[in-house]
Amino acid sequence: MTCLLTQHKFECRVSSVLNKNNRSYGKNYMFDNSPDTCWNSDAFKNIFQGTPQWIIINFEQECEVNSFEIEFQGGFAGKNCHLEIGDKDTEVFELFYPEDTNTLQKFYLKTPAKAKLFKFVFNESTDFFGRIIIYKLALYS
Repeated sequence: MTCLLTQHKFECRVSSVLNKNNRSYGKNYMFDNSPDTCWNSDAFKNIFQGTPQWIIINFEQECEVNSFEIEFQGGFAGKNCHLEIGDKDTEVFELFYPEDTNTLQKFYLKTPAKAKLFKFVFNESTDFFGRIIIYKLALYS
């Protein structure tokens, strides 16, 4: 298996960063292979009407993804999650169900996903305020 994030150029966007503090909690920390750094989303503005937290990985060219890994911080894991794929617009490709744990979790797609853009959507969180904390995100072909 090849880690696509080390083999291909990509851009990453996230829904939010805790207190807009990119220096301490920015999206780049999901890809630095350090167990001491992480992306930390901000809390929902309104728990009952807040938008979901999300991560967009946009490759320069189309890539095929067979699986992905995510390491959450326990207590701040995603719930009711799905992967969307596309080029500019996205559509739901597959649901996934992370555990609320500090361990690296691997998810195998039922069928390979070919696209330029991969959007991980966390509709809910195990945190009461809707925060998501991720130490590692990797996509594999």
